[in-house]
Amino acid sequence: MNSTRTPVFCDVDLAARIEQAESLFMAECTRATRDRAGAEDGFVISLAGGVASFAEADSPYNKVAGLGFHGVPASADMDEVEAAYAACGAPVQVELAHLADPEIGAFLTGRGYRLVSFENVLGRAPAEGVERVVPPGMEVRRTRDDEYEDLLDVLVRASLHPDTQGVPWYEDFPRHILENAERDGTAAGVVHYSALRDGTLLGGGGLRIADGIAQMAGAGTAPEHRRQGVQTALTSARLADAAAAGCEIAVVTTQPGSKSQQNVQRQGFDLLYTRAVLEKQP
Repeated sequence: MNSTRTPVFCDVDLAARIEQAESLFMAECTRATRDRAGAEDGFVISLAGGVASFAEADSPYNKVAGLGFHGVPASADMDEVEAAYAACGAPVQVELAHLADPEIGAFLTGRGYRLVSFENVLGRAPAEGVERVVPPGMEVRRTRDDEYEDLLDVLVRASLHPDTQGVPWYEDFPRHILENAERDGTAAGVVHYSALRDGTLLGGGGLRIADGIAQMAGAGTAPEHRRQGVQTALTSARLADAAAAGCEIAVVTTQPGSKSQQNVQRQGFDLLYTRAVLEKQP
């Protein structure tokens, strides 16, 4: 790792770009869910520069993303969004960047939203000091089609048995929903990487590139293979490919104080901003 790497400073414009990429990804994943399931109750609603999406019951893609950089939503538009979620029997979950317009928070709490958690967005310039770090005997490469189902199993098991360090995830998803979400993320453009040793799949991670932003998505290590440098190897491989693709920044979302955050900070990621997660029950 290059010790002279320049830390990333995140201003409002960069946060807006990252949040826009996130909101577009949520929209694409939701459309992929509808295509896969043939569902008719899903929706993607534009909202003040962001999106409100509902993919299927209990999906991690059911959220409002990208708010705060194009003004406060109109009350009538928010009424429409809340009614759409209520019709699906789902809460409204808003992920709000702390660099967003502060009036948004007051607007939401005034409508009965409550704070339920936080998540951190970290980033680094992929072109600065990227080295592929692979422990002896380990191989990291793009996931082959015939490995996809095995990779899916590893990623789902990793999600079902998360590390306990730091702030815990505020959501729990059943196995079939996690599988669906991974498949729909793939349909929305996520490319997967596998880490193997002697033919055994240890873990995997995803990468999605859009508008010069490399989004690290869906990473996980099988519980029995943790603490062996798997995620470090996967992250370095994806960073190298992001640099080769000309990406300006690579971003990853973690729970505050988690092992995942510690790992990516060791690889040169800087804390860019925090998202507050606010929720309103139907």
